[in-house]
Amino acid sequence: MAAELSPVSQIPAEFRVRVDHENCRRCKRCVLNCSFGAMDFKDKIIPDHKKCVACHRCATFCPESAIIIEENPMVYKENANWTARIRQNTLKQAETGGIILTSMGNPKPYPILWDHLVIDACQVTNPSIDPLREPMELRTYLGSKPNYLEFENDENGKIKLKTKLPPQIKLDIPVIFAAMSYGAVSHNVHKSLAIAANKMGTLMNTGEGGLHEDLSPYSDRIIVQVASGRFGVHSGYLANSAAVEIKIGQGAKPGIGGHLPGEKVGQEISKTRMIPVGTDALSPAPHHDIYSIEDLSQLIYAIKEATDYKKPVSVKIAAVHNVAAIASGIVRAGADIVTVDGFRGGTGATPAIIRDNVGIPIELALAAVDQRLRDEGIRNQASLVCAGGIREAADVAKAIALGADACVIGTAALVALGCRVCQKCHTGNCAWGIATQKPELTRRLNPDVGSQRLCNLLTAWGHELQEVLGSLGVNSIESLRGSRERLRGVGLDKETLDILGVKPAGVGM
Repeated sequence: MAAELSPVSQIPAEFRVRVDHENCRRCKRCVLNCSFGAMDFKDKIIPDHKKCVACHRCATFCPESAIIIEENPMVYKENANWTARIRQNTLKQAETGGIILTSMGNPKPYPILWDHLVIDACQVTNPSIDPLREPMELRTYLGSKPNYLEFENDENGKIKLKTKLPPQIKLDIPVIFAAMSYGAVSHNVHKSLAIAANKMGTLMNTGEGGLHEDLSPYSDRIIVQVASGRFGVHSGYLANSAAVEIKIGQGAKPGIGGHLPGEKVGQEISKTRMIPVGTDALSPAPHHDIYSIEDLSQLIYAIKEATDYKKPVSVKIAAVHNVAAIASGIVRAGADIVTVDGFRGGTGATPAIIRDNVGIPIELALAAVDQRLRDEGIRNQASLVCAGGIREAADVAKAIALGADACVIGTAALVALGCRVCQKCHTGNCAWGIATQKPELTRRLNPDVGSQRLCNLLTAWGHELQEVLGSLGVNSIESLRGSRERLRGVGLDKETLDILGVKPAGVGM
């Protein structure tokens, strides 16, 4: 008789929950707040360590600070080749036979090139500027620019612009909220982003989940996305926007599509995405009407026709090794904005093998694309937006010096809203009401509070960007764009420095 498989999992707990029972007042707040079922009450708080994901919700709301989450001290035997993560995943697949799913950005210890770039500063020959006493301009415009401007006199003899400009979007700060779909994140997240974008003079992006009718008042600050699934796409959706983005690829999962499980598709998401309640929303990997640059060009101009040529059209691509050539084709196809998304970008759900091993760092992709467009004389024909791994204002400044017109933040925005990057978005159990559709969880995020936290974040980053500009002796963000001479590399090899177009630190001393 064949031996039965043991129902007991061999996968050890990743974290341990330590409860100080002497100080615990047994209020059960931790039980009520834990959306993963890791806390129970049986005369006292009893944690289920295997269910803990280190979201910190219980510890944050414990009135006595009686809870500590720590890594499980029962470690695997040290082995540089067979790391604890690989052995843990092997055990999971041996028990389930499935692909390892995960969320958020790539956590592997690849070099973070932002941290190997330093910024030059002014001293005497080109004095610095005090941002507290002199105006510092963070405003920029997204859209195709002409190579030159022509002027003429009007009937009153005043000079006016003769050149007809393509549609432009004014940004008061060069930071945009990333594409995160309604379904992957809650409605309250979308509302927080929309309110903050409107207050701060920047943009949020619907992602591929359509635009909820509640966000219509903020439409002039919203990018609407056309992805392979075409969820929620119709003429009114395209017109009710600041810009339209065609999503070809995503940095966290280049070359694959998307999947929103049917259990997340309730009445409101069904209405917004225009799909039946309870059905899986599957985005195919390719657009089935785009198999060449010519096909892409047809879609770009179809969208321009549908919006009466009043909206810039953006194309979003993942950072891959031939990204510069791809971006060149996209610009020549008629795109007004190109968004390049690096492999550290976040995601609601993706196979871990894709997130951790496919794609390239945004720093290299950004520099390569900017240089290619300059070499071909078409850099002005499209704005270049950088996404995937922007963590702080310093990254924004360095990205703009490498050639970006603006940067996109997703994970940073979610962290500002309360995300602890526990990488369990795909479960739909987010304890902070962010990556979930469960009403009892989504109500934990108040859009008024969330939007204020996002505004505070962008305000702080804006002040920091002004400090950097002042240290460089310039008073506008446009003066920094593409100025790689103001960067130096530390600890980078020659090939990497060549791609970045940056000199090693110490050169020019």
